[in-house]
Amino acid sequence: MHGISYYDLRHVTGEVTHIDIDNGAVESAGTSFFNKAILRVLVKSGWGILQIDNYTPCTGLKFDELLERAAKLAIITEENVVLGDVPRGQLPVPPVKENPRDIGIEEKAALLAEIEKSATLPLITNRRANYIEKNEQVRFADSSGNEYSFAMSRSGFNVLAVASRNGNVQMGYEREHSIDGFNLRHQQALGTKAANLAISLLDATLAKGGKMRAVLDPELAGVFAHEAVGHASEGDLIQEGNSVLVGRTGERIGNENLTIVDDPSLHGFGFDPVDAEGAAVTRTEIIRRGVINAFLHSRESLAAVGNGIAGHARAMPGEPPLVRMSNTFIENGDSSKEEIFAECKNGIFLAGSRGGQVDPGRGIFQFNAEYGYLVENGECTKMVRDVSLSGEILTTLHGIVLCGNDRKMSPGYCGKGGQSVPVSDGAPHILLTDAVVGGSGVD
Repeated sequence: MHGISYYDLRHVTGEVTHIDIDNGAVESAGTSFFNKAILRVLVKSGWGILQIDNYTPCTGLKFDELLERAAKLAIITEENVVLGDVPRGQLPVPPVKENPRDIGIEEKAALLAEIEKSATLPLITNRRANYIEKNEQVRFADSSGNEYSFAMSRSGFNVLAVASRNGNVQMGYEREHSIDGFNLRHQQALGTKAANLAISLLDATLAKGGKMRAVLDPELAGVFAHEAVGHASEGDLIQEGNSVLVGRTGERIGNENLTIVDDPSLHGFGFDPVDAEGAAVTRTEIIRRGVINAFLHSRESLAAVGNGIAGHARAMPGEPPLVRMSNTFIENGDSSKEEIFAECKNGIFLAGSRGGQVDPGRGIFQFNAEYGYLVENGECTKMVRDVSLSGEILTTLHGIVLCGNDRKMSPGYCGKGGQSVPVSDGAPHILLTDAVVGGSGVD
């Protein structure tokens, strides 16, 4: 029909609730609704993609008309598009402890205001908190008879505190997001924690740069796993040749104690019961004991590249699926946190993340830590700020000599191709030798 060899339809309806509070005042609060569908058809050697707002499910001649419209939009490429065969199956969505939809927006605003108010401490000059909640109902069907449907709720909040003294301005930031239910209750301690960090940074010294031993906390080590390794392992980048990992399957690129995983089946913030192409999701070990093991794939990149597992196609409502990470982490090792600091002896402890950049094609990265401490004789001493970590991905992987046994996951969102999807990343504490640390301090 219309020369179509395959089609799939993904229909997502739902609602988004947001609340923003700035210095005690509710700036905005409300709920918006959405209804989006995307129909993909494969015609000869190209995709035809039809995006539909306010979609009403239809069959027969009406659906045939949609297929025809999508087929006319097909983009013809020089090579045939081949889709890999993948296992089917859907995981159950974990039950929620308290459904966010059962709580009114007034109560949500009041609870968020308590968190924001808890950041009111001496030297704090600005406070901000926001809450976001997204409820989705997803339905999928394709031409092979594969169908699934599920409903999911994701919610969370951020709180920001700014401290100022004599022109020195510092920031503290905390967040909590989850898929297992409403999470605004009894969270005032996070507002206070953000404020205390901002105040502490006023007295922190500027870090001095150089090459040294570094202990990374679970958040910053998780950012490294996500940004430097996760993106470089995405099958579409491998297919394009835009990754430092191209052609390295089976090659040792890190220490034997290092295993890096992406697992959409894990009940973290990046959980998906099934991927956006109807493929079953499962744990993928990108690096296994220091050796490149597998890449993350969509059905198309799996057929083109191989060496990996599909089930990693994700999409925003009404958008085409892309190869994406979900829950990405460095697996636990055998070392305790105390053993890692003792082995570090003298160096630096880097904690938290304030963003950065990575070039997976050239294999280089630069991340900014939220703060740090000097490590002297295995103990944290003086607090430092304005500190960063940079280097080559492959060199850094070989430098991870110890992995702790205290893995912790941090929630967030990842952008790619104009789309933002929920993810989590994490790690235990890790010890990195010959770390390239950036700072503006001087002797």
